[in-house]
Amino acid sequence: VPCSVPLLVSAGRELTFSTFPAHQAPHAATMPFGNTHNKFKLNYKPEEEYPDLSKHNNHMAKALTLEIYKKLRDKETPSGFTLDDVIQTGVDNPGKLKTLKVFDPRTGDFSDSRTLGSTGVSFRDFQEPVSPPQTPQARGPLAVGTFARGREWGGHAGLIPWPPPAPHPRHNDNKSFLVWVNEEDHLRVISMEKGGNMKEVFRRFCVGLQKVGSLPLTAGHPFMWNEHLGYVLTCPSNLGTGLRGGVHVKLAHLSKHPKFEEILTRLRLQKRGTGGVDTAAVGSVFDVSNADRLGSSEVEQVQLVVDGVKLMVEMEKKLEKGQSIDDMIPAQK
Repeated sequence: VPCSVPLLVSAGRELTFSTFPAHQAPHAATMPFGNTHNKFKLNYKPEEEYPDLSKHNNHMAKALTLEIYKKLRDKETPSGFTLDDVIQTGVDNPGKLKTLKVFDPRTGDFSDSRTLGSTGVSFRDFQEPVSPPQTPQARGPLAVGTFARGREWGGHAGLIPWPPPAPHPRHNDNKSFLVWVNEEDHLRVISMEKGGNMKEVFRRFCVGLQKVGSLPLTAGHPFMWNEHLGYVLTCPSNLGTGLRGGVHVKLAHLSKHPKFEEILTRLRLQKRGTGGVDTAAVGSVFDVSNADRLGSSEVEQVQLVVDGVKLMVEMEKKLEKGQSIDDMIPAQK
């Protein structure tokens, strides 16, 4: 594959629906001035103080058993924080399920209903296929490869079903626009295509995202967002735009250059393997994307990727000819 041609470009965002009215926000957690109330609870049997979680739909309700409560309820931190303090938020917020209609990219309408947890970490796993059943061979590498690799951690953490039901995302016929429900966040929206036309990928992403989010918004469930943090997602590293614009590009020579990491940092970019998070590059093909989510707009972040990848391709061509790239090292963006 010629080094000067990006193999694949993509733009994606992970989104979580808000359960708070627009004029409200979650209360900040505060440390108690003392733990007298918790010591008083120890006068009662664990069975009497163990909270009723039978109608809760959050991960705490699945994990906290009476046996665990008995074992830990008399433990406390140096500041006086106890198990009862820790679990109070989970007791007060049962995680009611919300059923919203989600955009179906295959039909172009909102005919598909999916049940979403009411908080960023309270999901309902779907065991039924999200599109007509297919064999692994028929699904191809998109479902069983690109999106499945590197997601085991989410399954072990209880964020997604693991092994995941197949096939994973809903997509259009040419697999250039995808919507993935309840994979770490409530929605993962992805636009992608082979080649280097990032402008078209970003255009499709913006149009699709507006369609995906319009009906939940009218139903009173906008994506979780506030002026200070931007979009609020399961992973703190995605706070802000929640957008990752990536390019798969072969950098056989530049990746061996001693200043490769420095160049990426100066361009405000990051690299990983094409298999996903924490994967190594195979055949010197890297997934290069924006490192920032906070402090700039979606357009600015995608533009950094476009400009940065263009510069690195030019560097790669010079290195391919045995020429120096010292005069091309960029200043810090």
